Amino acid sequence: MSHLTIKNCTIVNEGKLSENDLLIKNGRIEKIDTSIDVKGDFIEAEGLHLLPGFIDDQVHFREPGLTDKGSIRSESTAAVVGGTTSFMDMPNVVPPTLNVDLWNQKNRIAEQGSLANYSFYMGSSNTNIEEIKSIDPSQVCGLKVFMGSSTGNLLVDDPKALENIFNFSPVLITTHCEDTPLITENEKKAYEKFGDNIPIELHEEIRSRQACLISTKKAINLAKQFNSKLHVLHISTKDEIELFDAGLIENKKITSEVCIPHLLFSSSDYENLGSLIKCNPSIKANSDKTALRQALKKGVIDYVATDHAPHILSEKEKNYLNSPSGMPSVQHSFLAVLEMVHDGDLEITDVPKITSHNVAKRFEIKDRGFINEGFWADLVLVNMNDSYEVKKEKIFYKCGWSPFESYTFKSRIIETIINGERVCSQGKILSDKIGQKLEFSRGYK
Repeated sequence: MSHLTIKNCTIVNEGKLSENDLLIKNGRIEKIDTSIDVKGDFIEAEGLHLLPGFIDDQVHFREPGLTDKGSIRSESTAAVVGGTTSFMDMPNVVPPTLNVDLWNQKNRIAEQGSLANYSFYMGSSNTNIEEIKSIDPSQVCGLKVFMGSSTGNLLVDDPKALENIFNFSPVLITTHCEDTPLITENEKKAYEKFGDNIPIELHEEIRSRQACLISTKKAINLAKQFNSKLHVLHISTKDEIELFDAGLIENKKITSEVCIPHLLFSSSDYENLGSLIKCNPSIKANSDKTALRQALKKGVIDYVATDHAPHILSEKEKNYLNSPSGMPSVQHSFLAVLEMVHDGDLEITDVPKITSHNVAKRFEIKDRGFINEGFWADLVLVNMNDSYEVKKEKIFYKCGWSPFESYTFKSRIIETIINGERVCSQGKILSDKIGQKLEFSRGYK
């Protein structure tokens, strides 16, 4: 039997702090108590906070087909270094994940290379409704619907196809909400004025707040019409916040999230970072960033994700029209959330709710997301009083760059434990043990 004891830590769980020891046995949390005798390996954690590992429900690890940008192995390694213990990967790869066979292929890749626990979305198109109906809810995390421009044939713009998806999907529907016709019109106007030299600062206007608002309203109306379970991804505007309600996530059928880029950056950062922070939906005004943080604190927005989307640096350095949208962030997502604690926008006791608890509840993930006896030991030890500078040589992404490069966070990730295994300590990988496929406690709709 394998044992690991964490001694003298401050456990952060379900809105409370407690000074306790924690015993891990065979991958699960066996016991939490004020004093536990050490059996086997142990970690002395005095002065450190122990939190549930980050569950990121929105990443693009680029495999298969785009492995020049990243791979499940490289990006899951970066994830665990940063305190992410489970991820859910999106379907816009090559070929797009539009059927069960392609979904199974991604799982086989993860079984060989993912250091974190994993799950994969099924994608939607205008024509794959029968594949969607066949989804096994105990195995597939959710359905991704691009209601705005996307890679390949993943854009769903046929009204009847959208109605069928919202009516028949047996799993949570997650949507990318931007109105493509309005974006196309805005881009055309910018090109007529600037030609190939469109300033990056116009990204906020081209992929405008109105484009987000139109599409988000459309998704919510469809969900209400068909009584669907809907989760709107990467909210980026203060305007959209008004469409959602505060309250316990388990009481909601319609939920939302905010991503790291929209919480840490604003449009004023385009001047220094340029296309490195070009993402879809666009990063908007500082007033939006402030409102998003407040909505997260109040429970109007339910949790945080990354939308981790690596690109080769030479691609990002091209002109506006040719620079792809997306940025890598999964290695620094936990630190970014903790930064909001230092900024006074969150309490440390708020953090597990928005990084783990609510994600686990929304997706009905089995035995994860909490520091409770009997649950899998997916844990992160952090030092809230030790800073961490992002340096190029410490970046684990395959693309090799980060928009946070040279930024100094006010906290440091000390240890990442996955399924009871010490996978990473002080930024060094200790184990190449493969993570587990996420399981879901739910049946068919």
